[in-house]
Amino acid sequence: MPPRDNPTARQVRLGVELRKLREQAARTAREAAGLLSTDQAKISHIEAGRIGVSEERIRRLTTFYGCADTALIEALCAISRERRGQFWFDEYRGVLAPGFLNIAELEWHARTLRMLQGVTIPGLFQTEGYARTLFASVWPVLPDDELEARVEHRMRRAAILDREEPPPFEAVIHEAALRMRFGGREVVRKQLQHLIAVSERPAVSVRVVPFTCEDFIEVTQPVLYAGGIVPQLDTVQIDGAFGGRFLDAEPELRKHRRLLDIAEAASLDPAESRQIIHRIAREL
Repeated sequence: MPPRDNPTARQVRLGVELRKLREQAARTAREAAGLLSTDQAKISHIEAGRIGVSEERIRRLTTFYGCADTALIEALCAISRERRGQFWFDEYRGVLAPGFLNIAELEWHARTLRMLQGVTIPGLFQTEGYARTLFASVWPVLPDDELEARVEHRMRRAAILDREEPPPFEAVIHEAALRMRFGGREVVRKQLQHLIAVSERPAVSVRVVPFTCEDFIEVTQPVLYAGGIVPQLDTVQIDGAFGGRFLDAEPELRKHRRLLDIAEAASLDPAESRQIIHRIAREL
């Protein structure tokens, strides 16, 4: 089987975790290849997510690496059993850029979600009109079919909030995002009303950092912290105007957990936050 040209972020993560375990065990790629009776290049491809690895081989490798973390091993094996076409976002493969699929994949598998947003409403909370305004404003201008695909994809991502047991979602939003009038008064009013409704869901917590906050909170880029089925699979996604990036190194995870803690401490509680959202909506 030829190497994948565009492995998903989750496929890459499986390889990254296997490489971490190998390096922690002070084993070389050559030794791992010898165990599997293959060549070193194949181990490199596995660790880069460019080719798949069977559950049986994962178990052999983790035993060779001396890993006794059963929960982590089972989580890695679960990733190896996933197949293209299994999830709803696979329908957009070849339609949207891989980054769109990767964020949907990250949210779909997350056990917990934490977000810090400074200028726009979090994607999972957006209305169709608000999302359409954002995508219609990108440069270069999108063709109509891609604009529609992006809006549809964003709306479908919110399905995780409708699960019988949705992942707990803690969102910290700066007041600036609430006051931006993207799309005009009517679009923003509907968006804020929808945000209030979402904030009343049992699994969702929305907190607002008010303009009166006297401490600087770094919110120039949206930050999403997705808690994995095991802590080793926690992931931070940083969004940007020209694409996002995924972080999984423990120092980065620790830094962003701290950032989210600071932002939450500086924010209003959920009840006060709903009041300020109500007030801003009434002003429109």
